[in-house]
Amino acid sequence: MRRTATMIATGALVLLAGCNGSDAEEAGGPTAAAEPATIELAVADGAVDVSPAVPLEISVTGGELDGVTVTDAGGAPVAGAVEDDADDDGTALWAPETPLAYGTGYTVTATASGDAAEPTTATSSFTTVDPVSVVTPGIGPLDGQTVGVGIPIRVYFSEPVVDKAAVERNLVVTSSTPTDGVWSWFSDTEVHFRPSTYWPADTDVTLDANLYGVDFGDGVWGEKDRSISFSIGERHVSVADAAAHTMRVYDGDELVQTFPMSAGGPEFPSRNGPHVVTELNRNRVMDSSTYGTPVDSPDGYRTPVEYAVRLNDNGEFVHAAPWSVAQQGSENVSHGCINLSTERAAWFFDFSQPGDVVEIENSIGPTLSAADGAIYDWAIPWEKWVAGSALA
Repeated sequence: MRRTATMIATGALVLLAGCNGSDAEEAGGPTAAAEPATIELAVADGAVDVSPAVPLEISVTGGELDGVTVTDAGGAPVAGAVEDDADDDGTALWAPETPLAYGTGYTVTATASGDAAEPTTATSSFTTVDPVSVVTPGIGPLDGQTVGVGIPIRVYFSEPVVDKAAVERNLVVTSSTPTDGVWSWFSDTEVHFRPSTYWPADTDVTLDANLYGVDFGDGVWGEKDRSISFSIGERHVSVADAAAHTMRVYDGDELVQTFPMSAGGPEFPSRNGPHVVTELNRNRVMDSSTYGTPVDSPDGYRTPVEYAVRLNDNGEFVHAAPWSVAQQGSENVSHGCINLSTERAAWFFDFSQPGDVVEIENSIGPTLSAADGAIYDWAIPWEKWVAGSALA
């Protein structure tokens, strides 16, 4: 019995040793090495012609981004910050406090930590584009102006714009009263913005032309960002009826004056359509040579007038014409202008502001068009206007 007990005890010890040996091997066996984080920089090392306005994108897999530094070609640090990763997808954007310069070398270095003991580092050196030329556009209205409900926003470029879509995407219009406004290109160097109907009165409008670092095409880039703000004032829309020989003047929705007038005669009919007031001259010399008719020709003239409210660049004004008072209200005898008595012209001059609208209707003349210069925007049907957008 003592021998049997010894054998049982020994067997138990062997079994226990076998179990313990298995656990030790499992606990002390080889484990997989910790994986380091990986970093991908969107701007490849050695890249050239990089836009100085594009934030630098950094993607991290298997870890977290620790930091980003950017230095210029001389090794000086560039101030900037990493924007929050709102999507939490491991992608971050580094943006400078002030835009990077054109034609300059930079180096971006990013570090990230993963499960491995040592952090991961990635570096990329690149050069921003060196433009053939840079452009800052002219803009109307001017910053701080108060204008009428008919004024479009007009942007003029000194160089042709090849990539109109890229430029248009960076012309951002906001208004205190929202509108359905759209940009429409008049040429390679000119683009206008207007709503489908006149601006709402008493509206504040801002244009942010975010064009620095934007590629216009053919080596032309935006020189800087520019913002202008202006106000839409009271709604002044007048209707000059060439058949009825009257001009009805509205202040908002209220009819405040009905003036007898004389429009363009049979040889020089007034243009139909919405005209926009562009300037006001207390005294002006009307000179036919400014639109191609020599002063010494049978139809030429050089006549001083008072209270001249310009409607286009083709010689059409609302102005005082005391010599045609007898015809005002009954006959069209002007060279295209709206003739009023001196007293009525003075009243209308004081009432008007740039951007007001005078709609001429029922004239035997053509519709206002590009041939008349200045602002013929509202004579363009809305569907055609929208089709003029590079983003249509």
